[in-house]
Parts: sequence; structure tokens; C-alpha cells
Amino acid sequence: MALNEGDKAPDFNLATDGGGQVKLSALKGKKVVIYFYPKDDTPGCTKESWQFRDDHPKFKKEGVEIIGISKDSAESHDKFKAKYELNFTLAADPDLEAIKAYEVWKEKNMYGKKSMGVERSTFLIDEQGKIAKAWRKVSVDGHAEEVLKAAKEI
Repeated sequence: MALNEGDKAPDFNLATDGGGQVKLSALKGKKVVIYFYPKDDTPGCTKESWQFRDDHPKFKKEGVEIIGISKDSAESHDKFKAKYELNFTLAADPDLEAIKAYEVWKEKNMYGKKSMGVERSTFLIDEQGKIAKAWRKVSVDGHAEEVLKAAKEI
């Protein structure tokens, strides 16, 4: 079953950086950006995180929470967050609970070698807990700005 705009966003309850927890259903009534990325401290993921970090005050002004999710551990997220002064929540999904629920666990082909991994994807969740907009196979450049623009329109 494909996950589409207008669908109820799958709930999750994941460990976060700083020893916390994040449960999507607890954020009902707020707009939430969930961005899935392959791995902490890799070039594309770092660049994407910098953009969300730099635009975070603008997202906050719109009342939008940002959650980055990868299969890295919470400890890895702590290091990644500290190294780049990230100012939003990073959730750990080593069991692929949210990653599979949002259908971003995909076969990848790199230099002829096939493997499974996270497809860089972003979901904008509205105040009612529905998917307002989905971006799949995200290209990093300008992405956070595009998401912010969409958040202002819902």
C-alpha cells in the first residue's frame, strides 16, 4: 500500500539524541517536518542537516517541529548534533520502525552494487496528523527552503 499525501501519518515512538523520546502522535496540533536521511556525518546528510539547522528559526516562527530520522543510534546522533550544532531533534530508528512505515527503505544501486538503505525523503505533517506533502528521492540543494515554503502554505 502506497503512502500518499492526505493519508494519516504513521505514528512512531523513537529514542532521540540527548536520551529523549519522540512520539509523532504527541505532536498532534503542530506542523511537523520529518526528514529521513541515510547516515550521520556523511556529505549529503550533513549538508541537508545544515540547511534545516540554518532555517530552523524560520520553521519555529511558523510553528513547525523538525525531526531528522536515520537508522543510526542515539549516541551517533549526539555526536553528529554536537559536531554541527544542530538545533532540532534527531531520532534513532535502528529497527527501521518509522523508516519502513514511511516506505523509505529501498534497494539502492551504487556503482553496480545493490544494497538496502534509506532513500532520502521528507514528509510535512499537518496539525491533524496527515501527510500534507511528501518529497521522495530528495535532492539536497535548496530542499529545506522548499519545505519551509510548503509549511507556510498549509
